[in-house]
Amino acid sequence: MPLRLYDTLTREKRPFTPIDPKNVRMYVCGPTVYDFAHIGNARPVIVFDVLFRLLRHLYGADHVTYVRNITDVDDKINDRAARDFPGLPLNEAIRRVTELTEKEFHEDAAALGSLPPTFEPRATEHVAEMREIIERLVQGGFAYVAEDHVLFSPQAMNAAKSVLPRYGALANRSLDEMIAGARVDVAPYKRDTTDFVLWKPAKPGEPSWPSPSGIKVEGRPGWHIECSAMAWKHLGEAFDIHGGGIDLVFPHHENELAQTCCAFHSDRMANVWMHNGFLQVEGDKMSKSLGNFVTIRQLLADWQGIPWQGEIIRFAMLSTHYRQPIDFGVSALEQSMIALRQFKTFSKFDEAAKPSDEFVEALHDDLNTPRAIAELHRLLRNVREGSFELADRMSRPGAVMDGSAHMARRQIAAGLMMLGINIKAYDPDLLQKRLHSSLSPTQQKKITDLINARTAARARKDFKESDRIRDELAAMGVAIKDGKDADGKPVTTWEMAR
Repeated sequence: MPLRLYDTLTREKRPFTPIDPKNVRMYVCGPTVYDFAHIGNARPVIVFDVLFRLLRHLYGADHVTYVRNITDVDDKINDRAARDFPGLPLNEAIRRVTELTEKEFHEDAAALGSLPPTFEPRATEHVAEMREIIERLVQGGFAYVAEDHVLFSPQAMNAAKSVLPRYGALANRSLDEMIAGARVDVAPYKRDTTDFVLWKPAKPGEPSWPSPSGIKVEGRPGWHIECSAMAWKHLGEAFDIHGGGIDLVFPHHENELAQTCCAFHSDRMANVWMHNGFLQVEGDKMSKSLGNFVTIRQLLADWQGIPWQGEIIRFAMLSTHYRQPIDFGVSALEQSMIALRQFKTFSKFDEAAKPSDEFVEALHDDLNTPRAIAELHRLLRNVREGSFELADRMSRPGAVMDGSAHMARRQIAAGLMMLGINIKAYDPDLLQKRLHSSLSPTQQKKITDLINARTAARARKDFKESDRIRDELAAMGVAIKDGKDADGKPVTTWEMAR
């Protein structure tokens, strides 16, 4: 099955054909570095990392270019810098904020299992490209200068007799609809309500650069022109895939598309526009006022009393199709933790192994990760039960796992690896190790001694004593679980009740 992707612009799922199979190119909008990334930011990081991995699998690691930008010039950055470093010149304060926040973002993305992109350009390093695009737009009649601003005119774009797409096509809105529903700056120098800023004069102390189009005062770029410039610099006038969150469709991506197409007189900026759905927390929109605003760092350190591992967060995110809204909460994380523990127990890492055909086919169907995960569970059932009741058979002395079960174990690990989860390195007991570490050596020894005593009681069939010890452990907040390991041997594990 060929790779098929849903294109937001055409509103259809169609076969993906790269412009150049030897250089498949993807651009994804990255963070504005002024604060910790929240779990809503984590979703595109994870989703497009899986797509990056799939493209590398299909076309080769050396033939895929993934660009994810860093926005390091923005009013929010200026406000944060002035707040956190009031005694420093603003530019120095901004540098400190952006460097620290970018470092934190990289750490969070790595903890979530994401590969670094091929290029990670910073907006401030591409002002020359921004000015060049702006000059092209002014010369083409798509932008104009007014009171030291440069503004883009959607009306001029739609009036042009050319191959240009219609402004509003990506968001599927008319200009009248956008005027009625838009939150736009009302300014006397604007010719039309929908005109948006490409360049504006800088305020005293703000970062600034020489302005384009003969403007004498120094200024700074608008938000949308930054991504047009960085994509052009690293991927060219047209490329294969542009990704981001659904909240970026309008105005950001709509304006990006308009700027780039008008500057280079083309009908497309990207052949495919992909957008992941919204994220809610425990059924509600994430909001600081509701107290459910959660950063990636909080999740990793301690959320709802649990330090969630990056693999668990990633698996929970991928359990919902990327285009669908996701309700993120403790229940989803706990289910993911249980699933990964089972996969760890019954999978086998093998660098030469490949995912099953059904798994790859699911990803080829517009990155259908829930269906791919369902295939992993099917393989897990084959390993645990199988047509020969494998779990029971393996508990017998001298039993040998059959070839199909061996294959399934390797396919599980290979599939998880394609999803960005290294099951070989994943430690399902890390949470309990952290909880255990909070116990004193005396407490840990007492628990171990009681469990050993209970194991001995069960071996001599003294179930009354075994139950008494279980109750004593429960009173200490210790939950024990009897089961079998991957070889079918009895094993008792314990954890602190949460």
